[in-house]
Amino acid sequence: MAGWSRRRSRLIRQNIGAPLDPEEWTIQIPSTRMVKGWNAMNETVRDLRPKAGDSEKITINLGYVDLGHIDLLVEDGFYSNRTDFIRTAIRNQVDRHADVVRQTVTRKSIDLGLRHFSRADLEAVQAEGRMLDIRVLGLATIAQDVSAELARATIATLSVLGALHAPAAVKAALADRLR
Repeated sequence: MAGWSRRRSRLIRQNIGAPLDPEEWTIQIPSTRMVKGWNAMNETVRDLRPKAGDSEKITINLGYVDLGHIDLLVEDGFYSNRTDFIRTAIRNQVDRHADVVRQTVTRKSIDLGLRHFSRADLEAVQAEGRMLDIRVLGLATIAQDVSAELARATIATLSVLGALHAPAAVKAALADRLR
């Protein structure tokens, strides 16, 4: 019986390449250099999927052939899913036209990125007797405690290329001033 056990162990070892004897097993411990590399890599990794509050959902219609091309690229492992492909394509197009966008932003005096207007900001503008011409490329937010009357008294025009987050009453009050 002992002979069979050794022979069986040898056969299994040849097939899977790992010893069955626990005394022969080794545990690989990563070197400190490898761990430092992991830590350095974690610092340079950027999140490819934006957080829920950092993105806006859109719907697009594609032809069957275009969709088939996308699915083929996903299936072959070039992209993790359809959304990954579409985001990459959009980023590539935005990068391709970056100079034109930069010139337009400068020419039209557009705020780029996130622009937040608090109640205190608008009250200060009102106290100075001014009106704002707001132009944002990205996300414009108006605080939840801003009243419709304060918004109408302080915002002359509102042009947002991207998304506007504001209370429904403020959006309704500024509807005729949206560009």
